[in-house]
Amino acid sequence: MIKQRERRLLTVFVFFFMAAASALAANNYPQSTGRAVNDFAQVIDPENKAKMESLSREILQKTGASVVVVTVKTIGSNEEVSLYVNGLYKAWGIGRKGEDRGVLIFLAVNERKIRIETGYGVEGVLPDGLVGEILDKYTIPHLRAGETGKGLYNAMFACGSYLAKDRGVELTGVATPYRAKGNPQKQGIGIGTGIVFLILAIFLLGTRTGREILPWILLLLISGGRGSGRDGGFGGGFDGFGGGASGGGGAGRSF
Repeated sequence: MIKQRERRLLTVFVFFFMAAASALAANNYPQSTGRAVNDFAQVIDPENKAKMESLSREILQKTGASVVVVTVKTIGSNEEVSLYVNGLYKAWGIGRKGEDRGVLIFLAVNERKIRIETGYGVEGVLPDGLVGEILDKYTIPHLRAGETGKGLYNAMFACGSYLAKDRGVELTGVATPYRAKGNPQKQGIGIGTGIVFLILAIFLLGTRTGREILPWILLLLISGGRGSGRDGGFGGGFDGFGGGASGGGGAGRSF
């Protein structure tokens, strides 16, 4: 009986401690600008900021999912970045209430950490493992090279592509993803790679699932640079905040 009472008291203490910590951290959250890209650290170049604003609006319009980017110099506390990002997500209410279709791409410059937080409504489309793969393959290499705008654009591009595929729609106003420096595929596909891809393509064309994913594989193999998609500018509102919630899904990385 005593042990059970002690456990209850410990549970209550932990609950109030976490609540107090969240309330304290909330004072450190920046105020939303009402846009998809909130570059408080001023590390995103104007071209990629414009491209992400445009892309995020298209994702929201066609999939109902809100993809928001936030950069800060530092979170300003000893709190774990994952807890801070989850708190910021809830404080801003990313995504529509009840649907919880939101994605927060968060970068803490001084801590050299990035995290993609997913709302309840998109966890099935963007499971933790896939989010980690997006960061490892398409984002981290650019961050390490000092190409912050490119890395964050790639993260949004990849998340948006999976969200669009899940809804059976196409993102028509986007540029292709960037290739990281040092990637041998950046200069084109070699003979050996081309033969392997040809064999793979023949195999994939023989199945329905293969035919569906083949265009995406082809895009990742042969695309490079910036592409020729529209930039979109900074005009237009972004109605991506409505009380959405997240249970801590997603993944984070140091770089």
